[in-house]
Amino acid sequence: MAQFILAGKYAKKSRIITSLVIVLSVLVGCAYFTTKVLANSTVGDWELPIYCVDTDEKKVALSFDAAWGTEDFSRIMDILDQHQVHVTFFMTGGWVDANPDCVKTLVEKGHDLGNHSEHHYDMTTISKSEQKEELMSVHNKVKELTGYEMKLFRPPYGAYDNSVISTAYECNYYPIQWSVDSLDWKDYGTDSIIRTVCENKSLGPGAIILCHNGAKYTADALDGLLTNLEEQGYTIVPISELIMTENYHMDVTGKQIAD
Repeated sequence: MAQFILAGKYAKKSRIITSLVIVLSVLVGCAYFTTKVLANSTVGDWELPIYCVDTDEKKVALSFDAAWGTEDFSRIMDILDQHQVHVTFFMTGGWVDANPDCVKTLVEKGHDLGNHSEHHYDMTTISKSEQKEELMSVHNKVKELTGYEMKLFRPPYGAYDNSVISTAYECNYYPIQWSVDSLDWKDYGTDSIIRTVCENKSLGPGAIILCHNGAKYTADALDGLLTNLEEQGYTIVPISELIMTENYHMDVTGKQIAD
């Protein structure tokens, strides 16, 4: 009887040890995954978003931030269709709520859907739990509406710190900035937008271009902008087709480089 009790105690102890080993293995695996992902974005003490991509292919990504208005949305879609170009739209939660049909149209036409936060807050001014809520609120809305799983996040105002970037990765997002700013939000006019992008010193293979849905002259400039880029030999792709999703690191400018 004593031997049976003793064996039972050893068996119980063995099961506990085995369980602890399994739990420890999972924790180590998660820690390795998180470290590996975050290490990709680390330069010195900073976590960096993706500003552009190191590539020999002459391709660039065109993106639109959508936080207000849809007056020019149909024109933008028509022009993109004419050029057979797909782009990336970064949408706020408010824009998604107000324009569900536009969100569905983007999916139907094969464009990237990107997350631009729920309320367009400066993400560096809120807590980590609030940052996650800002991301996942929009994510869940879009998924429920379209079934689309967003993976790209652009911080409002381009504002970020280490916490914002690490939060994005923890939510399975790639944080995206831009290397070429059209400055369309300044309302300088159609020609200004085209020159600012197409003669930009940062325009080159792997560039990410920033435009805005709802800006006064963006739709007017879009055909000329795309034509100019195409005449320079660029292929315009959505950001998801430009960036690397693994085995990369960043340089100090936020350029994504293959390992």
